[in-house]
Formats: sequence, structure tokens, C-alpha cells
Amino acid sequence: MKIRTLIVDDEALARERLRGLLANDPLIEIVGEASNGREAIGAVLQLSPELLFLDIQMPELDGFGVIAALEGRVPPAVVFATAYDQFAVKAFEVHAVDYLLKPFDSERLQETLRRVTQRLQNRTASASAAPRLDALLQEMKNRPTGPADRLVVKTDKRMLLVPIEEIDWVEAADNYVVLHVGKENHLQRETLSAMSTKLPEAMFVRISRSTIVNVSRIKELQPLFHGEYSVILKNGTRLTLTRTYRECLARLGVD
Repeated sequence: MKIRTLIVDDEALARERLRGLLANDPLIEIVGEASNGREAIGAVLQLSPELLFLDIQMPELDGFGVIAALEGRVPPAVVFATAYDQFAVKAFEVHAVDYLLKPFDSERLQETLRRVTQRLQNRTASASAAPRLDALLQEMKNRPTGPADRLVVKTDKRMLLVPIEEIDWVEAADNYVVLHVGKENHLQRETLSAMSTKLPEAMFVRISRSTIVNVSRIKELQPLFHGEYSVILKNGTRLTLTRTYRECLARLGVD
């Protein structure tokens, strides 16, 4: 009997890669995919998978939001695919929730599939999966939500740990943001508003709808027309502080 499997990830390449790794496993039947949390909820209710590969970091509704929304309808086995920090990984281990830390290889996936198979074969363990997930959710809710001291930046082949203080400025690009860090730029699938919650208010200020800047990187402010300012960084970058965000001038020492 094959394991009915649903893949949820907002990155098409990640879904394609996981599908490819699972394609030759005789125990796996991929019954569907979802590209975001809301699609995942509908797919679970419609397809009744036994195994859910669930990305954590997705826009609008993340993996934890999916689990919370499903309440008692969570599949017997959930594998979080994550580039999350060590706290989350330890929480998964404590509550016996399977996880894949991106980027993962075929060998690591096979290890996870062995755990999944054992869980599904043991009805007692399967029945206890939901309480463990509930405990994990509660632990994550109780976790302090203040900004961290670094960000996990996902690329095609690796994960970078970028210290917050090294970020010069952040730029919105549709459903993405660009982190400008020295001579490097890192593209992240996240809204600027979501990113702002991860940045310390004492260190960063939003100067327009599309720009957040590290206050310590600002060298000069030059008045423009209609209440706007040109914000010149120490590396020569010129940004614009728009009239709508003039209230931040007080934080920059401008009366």
C-alpha cells in the first residue's frame, strides 16, 4: 500500500526537486502539490494525504498556520521542510516531528522516509502525532517574537547566516525583498512589511513604501522638493525619503 503524499512549497524548483527525489520510491504516491498555505489547506481536505511535506517559510500563511488551520484534520505524518533556526529544529526533535533542513540530499530524505514509514505502521504513534504538533505550535507561539541577530538567507545551493547589523538597506521587489549587504545582494521571497518585523526598530527605519535603511549607514540627508529628502549612505548609495514617511526624520535627528 503506497503512502499518499502531498508536497507544499512556495518555490516551484523546490517542489520539482522533491518530486524528483521521491519519484523512484516504491512506497510513495504523490497525489498533489500546493504552492502556498491556503492551497495546502484545500488540498489536504480534498485529497486526504497520509504524508505532508510542508515548507515553513511561505508568504501570507506559513507552515505553522496551515497546521493550526487544519486543527484535527492534520495528516498522520508531517515533514517540515525548513531553513529555520536551531530553536525550531530542536523543537521538532523534542516533539518527534520529522523535518528536512534545506538544502537536503537523497540520503537525508531516505532517513526521513524510514521514520515516516515506522510512524504510519505504528497506529499508536500516528494517533499521538497531533498532540505533538499541538505542543510544538504552542511552544512556537510562546517563543519571543523580537528580532533575531541574524537572518537565514536561502540561495539555490546554500544557506547564508547574515548578521542583521551588516545589512545596509532593504528594497522591496514585488513579493520579494533585496537585502543589500556590502557588495552583495540577496533576494528573499518575503514582503517588506514581513521583513520589517525581523529588523530591530532601534537600528532600522523605513523611509518609503519600498525602502528600509540601516540608520548607522546614513551619511547625509539633503532636502528635496515637496518635503522629500535624499538619503545618502556611507557607500554612496542614494535613496529617497518620501513625504509620507517624514515622521521618521525625528529618529534621524532632523527637526
